[in-house]
Amino acid sequence: MPVDRPFKYRQYPPCIILWAVRWYLRYRLSYRDVAEMLAERGVSVDHTTIYRWVQRYSPELDARCRRHLRSTNDSWKLDETYIDIKGRSYYLWRAIDSSGFMLDFLLTARRDTQAAKRFLRKVLQREHVEQFPRVINTDKYVVYPRAIEELQESGELSEECEHRPVKYLNNLLEQDHRFVKLRVKAGLGFQDFWSAKRTIRGYETMNAIRKGQIVGVEKGDIRSQNHFICDIFGVAV
Repeated sequence: MPVDRPFKYRQYPPCIILWAVRWYLRYRLSYRDVAEMLAERGVSVDHTTIYRWVQRYSPELDARCRRHLRSTNDSWKLDETYIDIKGRSYYLWRAIDSSGFMLDFLLTARRDTQAAKRFLRKVLQREHVEQFPRVINTDKYVVYPRAIEELQESGELSEECEHRPVKYLNNLLEQDHRFVKLRVKAGLGFQDFWSAKRTIRGYETMNAIRKGQIVGVEKGDIRSQNHFICDIFGVAV
């Protein structure tokens, strides 16, 4: 599908699709809840159709928002949280700066040094992460010191970067986990890894928009946030 025509061949108008996707990603709703909300507005959509929309447009929303993210600062907070996928625990690695802005996220099956290094490399490659970290705050989990040391030895991370394994310094990130966790619970969990990965990209991007991380779109300005989403998809409000 052409990048500039993301809604081609869809049965419903683009504004309806974006309503459903935005509601599901922003609020604690199930697919059936969103279907009922659309039905109240005279639009009949099956909940499985909304699921397919979320799977298709969550990654698209993430990709289109990336170039509009505000630059982050050099004080990083890293942590991982559990995500249940069909009865098995997976690990969502997340990082924010000291102002609460998203650095990046990564869903993995393992919680080891290699996964931590992979996540840190992913963060360092992001365009909105302009500065190498001055300090990285983590909890005392054993994989972080090894991962940071190995990246410093390889030259991917500055040797001047300080690692602080102090749990209370990550309280801001611990609280931020709730945005994703509560929506996973409301959505009744995931049935496979790839649907979880795509949906979480939407959750994280919507969280960044909500926090005011988009250039020119302030925190709490819901109307401007909604207009921004329509604008990046080329949809009339």
